Amino acid sequence: MSRYLVRRLLLTLPVLFFVSLIVFSLIALIPGDPARIMLGEEVSKTALEALRKDLGLDRPLVIRYLIWVTHLLRGDLGRSVRDGRPVLDTLLLKLPVTVELAVVSLVVAWAIAIPAGVVAAYKQRTPVDYAATAVALAGVSIPNFWLGIMLIYLLAVNRHLLPPSGYVEPWIDLTRNVRLMVMPAIVLGTALAALVMRLLRSSMLEVLGSDFIRTARAKGLTDTVVVTRHALKNAMIPVITVMGLQLSGLLGGAVITETIFSVPGLGRLTVDSILTRDFPMIQGVVLFAALAVVATNLTVDLTYAVLDPRIRLGARTE
Repeated sequence: MSRYLVRRLLLTLPVLFFVSLIVFSLIALIPGDPARIMLGEEVSKTALEALRKDLGLDRPLVIRYLIWVTHLLRGDLGRSVRDGRPVLDTLLLKLPVTVELAVVSLVVAWAIAIPAGVVAAYKQRTPVDYAATAVALAGVSIPNFWLGIMLIYLLAVNRHLLPPSGYVEPWIDLTRNVRLMVMPAIVLGTALAALVMRLLRSSMLEVLGSDFIRTARAKGLTDTVVVTRHALKNAMIPVITVMGLQLSGLLGGAVITETIFSVPGLGRLTVDSILTRDFPMIQGVVLFAALAVVATNLTVDLTYAVLDPRIRLGARTE
């Protein structure tokens, strides 16, 4: 296990290097001059060139990348072109908002998907199975932006049950924080739940037909024990993989949902940074998203050994 963990950690280094190289190169090709955006269109050429030199934009792309990587290794992601604040400080400020939204959305997704997937598999080819499949298909098909707008109209504008948008820290006003998180979590959670439910149903059907399930039933175990203690644990292995990918995607920033509900997380930060050509901030967000994917995949791989003792991470197969 320890050798596997060390090997996976070492493999993340070239991944992050290539991600940084690709991100820096592609962002440099985006049309627009950050210096002109900061100073405006009516700025003099002398002031524009002075700011470009101060930002390092007058240097060749390779030199700029090497300087950026050198600062990156020291934990310095640069300063925002828009407000001059350190990129790392801004990311750490926005991260708790996105983490809260991601965790609440996953809780909503799991609360819907796991019971629905188990029941749909256990009641295969029954009205319950067909209804769960139809709901899952609708959840995958409905766009997040449309569902978000409909929830705002129905629950906020029409019924006045929830505030339409915004964010309040939980330590300032927990009740309002929960009310503001309900609709974004529903939008993200239902979409995630649909995919997890369909995958869990397929995995459960395969496991329920296995020999060890027939053996468990032959021992006189009840269907509840067989399904919850034996079948579900083994069926969760592919589901954990998908959940890990979903979590990493949410940590990278739910761009559309955060924009619709004015949630000041990494997704909203990404949109604002792109609109203002804030290249250092875009690079920082993308690097963090890549790091979240790598860390989540590593955690998922380590979770396999807990769910299935037959899996020996790092062992060679003959």
